Amino acid sequence: MSTPAMTSLERVLTTLGHQEPDRVPLFLLLTMHGAKELGMSIRDYFSRADHVAEGQLRLREKYQHDCYYSFFYAPLEVEAWGGDVLYVEDGPPNSGQPFIQHPSQIEKLTVPDMDTPCLQKVLDATATIKKEMPSEAPIIGVVMSPFSLPVMQLGFPAYLDLIYQQPDLFSKLMEINQDFCVAWANAQLDAGATAICYFDPVSSPTIIDRALYQRTGQPVARETLARINGPTATHLASGRSLPIVDDVAATGSAVISATALESLADMKTASRNKLTVLGNLNGIEMARWSPEEARAKVTAAIAAAAPGGGFILSDNHGEIPWQVSDEILMTISETVRESGTYPLLP
Repeated sequence: MSTPAMTSLERVLTTLGHQEPDRVPLFLLLTMHGAKELGMSIRDYFSRADHVAEGQLRLREKYQHDCYYSFFYAPLEVEAWGGDVLYVEDGPPNSGQPFIQHPSQIEKLTVPDMDTPCLQKVLDATATIKKEMPSEAPIIGVVMSPFSLPVMQLGFPAYLDLIYQQPDLFSKLMEINQDFCVAWANAQLDAGATAICYFDPVSSPTIIDRALYQRTGQPVARETLARINGPTATHLASGRSLPIVDDVAATGSAVISATALESLADMKTASRNKLTVLGNLNGIEMARWSPEEARAKVTAAIAAAAPGGGFILSDNHGEIPWQVSDEILMTISETVRESGTYPLLP
């Protein structure tokens, strides 16, 4: 006998409790696709909060997935500090020249106000979604981790030099970034977000070794997440996560992302009763999938990680590329409803 139908929020909360809901939750983490729905450019779409709110409402109605995603684009946070944002026609906005040109500038940094226009747009979009759909599905807000944000603030080489060669300035930057991250996360929660996705790709073993993470990114995460007034999910943005499952669990996060580079079954085993696994459909390959391939990938992911709950099907990066077609997104959604209903078929 199948489980009675749940709302999206009930479905997600049940799987976060490591129990089986009515079906596997599906998060289609769509950012730019709202522009397609509204027939406008990516730049115009992100220029107004009401555009993004309307895009998110339409996308969830269309694909019947289980969350709203109030994330705009990654460099929005450096935009708040005065950094540049570069737009392209068929991809996510990217950060421009790092606004910290010399480490000595760190001493003079101050945390941006939460009413900075680019931040306020996100808060307004979040509040609009919350007003339209107050409790049926979770609204996922996003912050860049204090440990990963410096890649856009300084650039990757300069940041690595800072970690290894100037530990005092590294600590100062972490302190400033933590204050910003906490204020930004809590502002989104106050606006109506249900939970916060803590993007932390630099902490992945794909980028730094575990020992360095345990000395740097992990204590930063533990301290930061403790100050956020809501549940959090740690996302490593395509980076490997299996070697640090226990470390991430110790930060207080409730969810960990799974990369397409590792076994989803191994991730589920390592995370069982500690973290809910989110992933791991390959967003880059997704743009080339046929409907048959999409069905096969979704079915395999459900078989590997869904038994017993504790699994949310999503992409592996936290942002589905612009090039992924409506047909493939609809196939993913339909396959979850067909193959992801509990009790799962053997």
